[in-house]
Amino acid sequence: MGKLLCAILILCSMVMAMPAVHGIAESPKDVEKWFESLNHAKEKVTKLHFYFHDIQNGNNPTSITVAQANNSLSSPTFFGLINMVDNPLTEGPKLPSKQLGRAQGMFGASSMEEQSVFMNINLFFTDGEFNGSTLALLGRNSIFHEYREMSIVGGSGVFRLARGIATAKTYSINTNLGDAVVEYHVIAIC
Repeated sequence: MGKLLCAILILCSMVMAMPAVHGIAESPKDVEKWFESLNHAKEKVTKLHFYFHDIQNGNNPTSITVAQANNSLSSPTFFGLINMVDNPLTEGPKLPSKQLGRAQGMFGASSMEEQSVFMNINLFFTDGEFNGSTLALLGRNSIFHEYREMSIVGGSGVFRLARGIATAKTYSINTNLGDAVVEYHVIAIC
C-alpha cells in the first residue's frame, strides 16, 4: 500500500507541476475569458525561420506513404499519393542542428499537371518561447517552384487565432530518395 500511495503522490505532483503553455490556461472557461478580452488586445506579429526535414528513406523515415491510387506511381506527378509526416523543424539546414519542433500532418500529390502537393500540417513547437504552441499551415505547395506561399489558418497556445503566410524554398532535395530540406519563413499575426 505504501508504494501505491507514493506513486500516486508522485503522479499528482507531476501533474500539478506541468505548466500551461506560457501561462495560457486551456480550460473552456479560461479560453472563453481570453476570447472576451480580445477587444482590448493588440495584435502581435511574429516572424519565424526554420528548416523542415522530409525524410522518406532510411531507418527512421519521418514521412510515410499511407495511401495511393492505382496509377499514382506511374503518374509523372504521383497524383493521388498521400503521406503522413512527423518531420523535424530545426534552426539550421543540417539535421543535427537545434530542433525547434515538429511538422505533423499530411500532404498529398494534388495536381495532374505539375508536382504539387496539398499540405495540411501543424507546426508544433517544442522549444523556446513558443514551446507547446502550434501554427496550422494549409495550402498548395508546387515543390519545384523557387518560392511557394501557403496560408497560416490558425494556431494554439500563444498562436491562438493566428493568420499569416508561410513561404517555403527548397534548400536541398535528393530526387532519387525523395528526401528534402525546405527552408521556411513564417509571418503570423495573432
